[in-house]
Formats: sequence, C-alpha cells, structure tokens
Amino acid sequence: MANDDGGGGGARPVLTVTDAARGFVLAARAGEPDADRLALFLEVSGVSDGAYSYDMWFESASDAGPGDAVHHHDELVVVVSGSSLDKVSGATLDVAEQSGGPGLVIVNPNRPPETARPAALPDADLSSPLARAVHAVLEETVNPQIAAHGGRADLVAVEEGVAYLRLGGGCQGCGLAQVTLSQGISVAIKEAVPEIVDVVDVTAHDAGTNPYFEGAKK
Repeated sequence: MANDDGGGGGARPVLTVTDAARGFVLAARAGEPDADRLALFLEVSGVSDGAYSYDMWFESASDAGPGDAVHHHDELVVVVSGSSLDKVSGATLDVAEQSGGPGLVIVNPNRPPETARPAALPDADLSSPLARAVHAVLEETVNPQIAAHGGRADLVAVEEGVAYLRLGGGCQGCGLAQVTLSQGISVAIKEAVPEIVDVVDVTAHDAGTNPYFEGAKK
C-alpha cells in the first residue's frame, strides 16, 4: 500500500486533513468499539451537481488495500481508496459551518468530466423480488437499529443492482450519515441481498438539521 506520512516529512499526502477536521473525526470515532484500531476510509462514490461525492466510514486500518494511500495525522489514520487517488489528489478535508452547524467538507480542486454526470434517478418500481428483498432488510434489520437515533431509511428505487435510499428523521443531514450508510446500511443490504452491488443515498441532506459529510460546493 502507499504509506504517506501526513504528520510531517516525506511525500505530501494525497489528502490534507486540517486540525479541525482531525478533531471532528476523532470525536466521532471515540464512540466506536475498539476506536484506536479504526481509520477513516474515504473514496469517491459518484458525481453530484458537477462535483464528486464521497463515502467515508470507519474500518480497521489494517484492512487498507495494496493500492490505497495511508496517511498518518498524529493519532488519526486516513485511508484514501486507490480508485480515488487521482480524483482527490490535492484535496483538503476540513470543517465548515453549514445550515445545521459545523460539518466535514472536502475542498477538492478536481472536477469530474462532463460525461461523468449521473443519469436521472430511475422511476420507482418496488414490486420486483429484488426490491422487496431490500425493503425487507430495511424494515427488519436496518430501521429498528437506526430508530434509536430517530432515523429511518426508505427504498426509493432499485435498478441494475443499485439500491437508491432516502434517509429520514435523525439521519437527514446527520454528521455521520455517510458513515451510517457505508458501514452499516450498505453492508447489511449487500450481505442479505448479494444481487445489490451498490447503495446510493439520494437524501436532500441540506434540508436536514445536522452537519453532513459532503463535498464542498464553490
């Protein structure tokens, strides 16, 4: 794996992490089991409004792959997915004031090519066996868990192995929404329904009341 030391010396890391962002992430990580083993993983998940969108989640630092970039920022380890290195090179992870308070933002000088703009959200057809299977996972496994935080996940559509979800309640605009989606909801759906290869959040998080992990808009 690429191992860049963000704490001083050596090559410049792919992703710069400000002191404010490091503190924000460490505070969120503190509530996780075996927190000291966990790194913040980051990858580009798609394109939204002409800018890259991102997934961030906590995972054991030892799970970093051979092509991933591993940055050490004092007690925080940040792992950038190998498939995203060229898309986030030179970017900065920071904290900025948003409508519901401070939240993580990625200030990224890189922009996706025009051809990378996503297609419109598919028309909802939730009657297929695949859609019903995803819905069952949400109702039986996911929603009972996130209900403790006042949240809810609803299936919007399923197309070509992609499940489109809308997060509501306490998950709309939540500062850990992407961690919840990537580490919890997405994993639960993919394990129970192997035909699902990706889970996409289509929530209008800027309408929520809490910070949201999102790419900075200029």
